Amino acid sequence: MANKKALIFGVSGQDGSYLAQFLLSKGYEVWGTSRDSHKSTFSNIKKLGIHKQINLVTVSNDDFQKLSNLISELLPDEIYYLAGQSSVGLSFVEPKETISSNVLGILNVLEICRLINKKIRIYYAGSSECFGDTAGLAATEETNFHPQSPYAVSKTSAFWLVDNYRNAYDMFICYGILFNHESPFRSQRFVTQKIISTALRISKGSQEKLELGRLDISRDWGWAQEYIEAMWLMLQQDSAEDFIIATGETNSLKQFVGESFNQLGLDWKNHVVINKDLIRPSEISISKANPIKALKKLGWKANYKMADVVKMLLNDSQSN
Repeated sequence: MANKKALIFGVSGQDGSYLAQFLLSKGYEVWGTSRDSHKSTFSNIKKLGIHKQINLVTVSNDDFQKLSNLISELLPDEIYYLAGQSSVGLSFVEPKETISSNVLGILNVLEICRLINKKIRIYYAGSSECFGDTAGLAATEETNFHPQSPYAVSKTSAFWLVDNYRNAYDMFICYGILFNHESPFRSQRFVTQKIISTALRISKGSQEKLELGRLDISRDWGWAQEYIEAMWLMLQQDSAEDFIIATGETNSLKQFVGESFNQLGLDWKNHVVINKDLIRPSEISISKANPIKALKKLGWKANYKMADVVKMLLNDSQSN
């Protein structure tokens, strides 16, 4: 791996930061993009202590010429496209920005690689949100998409771009269908962080209430650091394929809340109130995954399930 070079779009985010750390441990030369590398704080990669080991460059993903110059000069072995707006809730407020950031950037990257070097291996960060509600059935890579948010629509559009370029131009491009994966680097926009931080404040004496929308929704929650290896493994295969990455265990938001308060010695029913204003225009009731293909072909499986995720999030927050 010593001579391999990787370019990460979205290096400052949760997945990008952990991916950079992982690739550095493999001996990669790592490059990461930012809209403004001089003004960005890069707090995540600084917390990981890898800030000085990454080559940071300023580039806008919608600037075709600058992207072309960057990829032409670097000629990376692998490109990981993790950039874009990642909040489902925010996508209802900013649909145009969401679709633009998740679709146009990868289109530029695909077209540039087609023109410059079709042998560059590309990973795109997809989402389980593309499936929509599967009526309690565990989704596989063959399950049809039914997006129910602007975010899901953007990720579904990107899926078909990836599929088209892979088949039309014989390019090595993988679409990772990642189910929910958490870490201390998740922003407060995500409900899991909201639950953890609020529960901790309440355990320390705060009289506030945790306001949530629906408690009956169910998700597959995993640990982000584990999912990073799966991204890398996809690009090490003989042929490019798409993979579901998940734990295979689905829990309701009520169970996540209950576990969070229970680990702090509290009864969640005394501290949670329902706020109907927090309910999204459309919401997936059950998100369920069958990650058997990743186990069979990548040799990957999740070791941490929801209760483990809650424990690790609480431990990290309490130590800081």
